[in-house]
Amino acid sequence: MTLYKCVSCILLWNIIAAFALVDRQLHTYSADGRNYGKDKTESLTGSFPFLMPSVSPKTPDLYLCTPIKVDPTTSYYIVGYKPNATMNTAHHMLLYGCGEPGNTKLTWNCGEMSKSTEEESGSPCGPQSHSQILYAWARDAPRLDLPSGVGFKVGKNSQTKYLVLQVHYAHVDQFKDGSTDDSGIFLQYTEKPLTKLAGTLLLGTDGIIPPMKTEHMEAACEITENKTIHPFAYRTHTHGLGKVVSGYRVRSNAQGVQEWTLLGKRDPLTPQMFYNVENNSPIVAGDFVAARCTMKSTRHRVTEIGPTNEDEMCNFYLMYYVDEGEPLDMKYCFSQGPPNYYWDNPDTGLHNIPDQDASIL
Repeated sequence: MTLYKCVSCILLWNIIAAFALVDRQLHTYSADGRNYGKDKTESLTGSFPFLMPSVSPKTPDLYLCTPIKVDPTTSYYIVGYKPNATMNTAHHMLLYGCGEPGNTKLTWNCGEMSKSTEEESGSPCGPQSHSQILYAWARDAPRLDLPSGVGFKVGKNSQTKYLVLQVHYAHVDQFKDGSTDDSGIFLQYTEKPLTKLAGTLLLGTDGIIPPMKTEHMEAACEITENKTIHPFAYRTHTHGLGKVVSGYRVRSNAQGVQEWTLLGKRDPLTPQMFYNVENNSPIVAGDFVAARCTMKSTRHRVTEIGPTNEDEMCNFYLMYYVDEGEPLDMKYCFSQGPPNYYWDNPDTGLHNIPDQDASIL
């Protein structure tokens, strides 16, 4: 994979990239770490360390992003992710595939709702560019290997021209002495063309959680594209109030009754890795995908959706592949959340909804 990044030049980046994005050259490595060069890697899987460039965050709940530009002359297929982080340092990490990065600096503050800091700011991806989440990690989750023959396509003939790593630093006490961090992800990839192209669909909500209450945050979207997707993994994410997160495929039977097929259900405070789906039956046009987070508040205040540990999040990630063609154009499915949106609202098109108590582990 010829991403523009030189692992041996991190210190140089910090000097040069103070004014502009530096093309960071990736050399091609085999799985055992030896540098074979591009001409000998056609059938090899390489490993690329996409890491934070020795950052020293100063502000609690800071979201930092760093980009790499993908060689536009070659197609690459990401087939696995090996995290290089611990939950003591990084609250969570996201890997974005972008048409353009949200900033031209080596690092920038990419918290969508974060407070002003000394860092340059911007979204992970450019405001009008392609944006999708390729991977997510939290709570000491282990590595993820995609199914055989499945990969995320980036570079040539792909909308993903840049990769952007986002790391959320919830606590920064350990950096007060000037210590630095290189949290990130080792990307496992191949240049061998793959026909099963992977995609990730993120379901989530906005909304609020009342004080001292149990609240159900729900989202659902209809699949309107004429594509067949094969789900294979899911991941849940909340902050401290989450008790369980569940995801479903919703399909109407011959009698017009909607059947809710469980894709996955987890306690979000366990390692937030990607788990095998409970049912890998295809999802087709006309089906709905739906997610619910059960939140239990012991706080004497309202909790809002937001980026900090004092806020909450309700996320269900569904990873899938297509046998032919491109993954879904739809990358995100979000609702307004409570108190404005619930599955049983009359305009959602949903019925035969599982009991709320069924979402409790």
